[in-house]
Amino acid sequence: MQLYNTLSAKEREALLEQAGDDRLTLSFYKYAKIGNPKIFRNHLFISWNDMEVLGRIYVAHEGINGQLSLPAKNFDVFKDFLDGIYFLKDVRLNIAIEQNLKSFLKLKVKIRNKIVADGLNDDTFDVTNKGVHVDASTFNDLIEDPETILVDMRNHYESEIGHFKGAITPDVDTFRDSLDIIEEDLKEHKEDKKLVMYCTGGIRCEKASAYYKHKGFKNVFQLEGGIIEYARQVEDQGLENKFIGKNFVFDHRRGERISEEIIAHCHQCGNPCDNHINCANEACHLLFIQCYDCAGKMQHCCGDECVAIIQLSYEKQKELRSGTHNSNKIFRKGRSEKLKFKQ
Repeated sequence: MQLYNTLSAKEREALLEQAGDDRLTLSFYKYAKIGNPKIFRNHLFISWNDMEVLGRIYVAHEGINGQLSLPAKNFDVFKDFLDGIYFLKDVRLNIAIEQNLKSFLKLKVKIRNKIVADGLNDDTFDVTNKGVHVDASTFNDLIEDPETILVDMRNHYESEIGHFKGAITPDVDTFRDSLDIIEEDLKEHKEDKKLVMYCTGGIRCEKASAYYKHKGFKNVFQLEGGIIEYARQVEDQGLENKFIGKNFVFDHRRGERISEEIIAHCHQCGNPCDNHINCANEACHLLFIQCYDCAGKMQHCCGDECVAIIQLSYEKQKELRSGTHNSNKIFRKGRSEKLKFKQ
């Protein structure tokens, strides 16, 4: 019984190119009470591995959160599989507007304490007591209402490349950071204003909407399906697009273009740019914005030190990073002092 990947990312990439099958990139989530996440996780891995699903899926006692890709020809089988699980029947699937054969290169189904890390330890907080879900058309109407406060529930590196017009975009590194900041900033409007939130696919907003209701906000709304579904509805229904720039996504694409505006800047030269890249030095791997000119000059690195390191042999690079733990550095998400034009 196979419960893990047997191919490297490079081997999988070669197989995908050889097969040449069209693949769909999609995401979904569901808050539900899962009694034994380990058994559920193993069931998913075995079944989805047979369907050639690739992606990153988190399972916890509070539910499931998945971002994945699969061959388009297997979509109906995949959908039937989900519908066969009582709490996933007819779950909304957010299908990407831009498809990429290599959006994911491995199948990772992991058990987590929570499907969205919130840092909360409050047994009285009911995540299923959520706010009102609204579609793209209703959302557009709501955010034109002067009694509405629109809040972006994503992190700073996401909103930097794209956000809704007029939205509050907290300068935070994590979802947990945003919860207390927003509550404090808006505490005087718990009764009189409409709190409207959005995020990438809806999962963070759903938890946030329940949290703010728990904290006493009376009129709480969230964009159903997040920016991903909003963009689809705008295109399908011919609605006015009120999102400017790119939507940051958590796969190898790193972004989907929603409008033609480029609202961010290269962190190295300051020219208009909204392309995220990870530093080519594996010991750094910092996420930042880099234009094509700087990518060529800096060899896809965030600074001169990293450029020097990638000139070394693979063995020497491996030796230099041996025993180090750089995840905090990686997820500084463009806050490095080396990035001159980070705003």
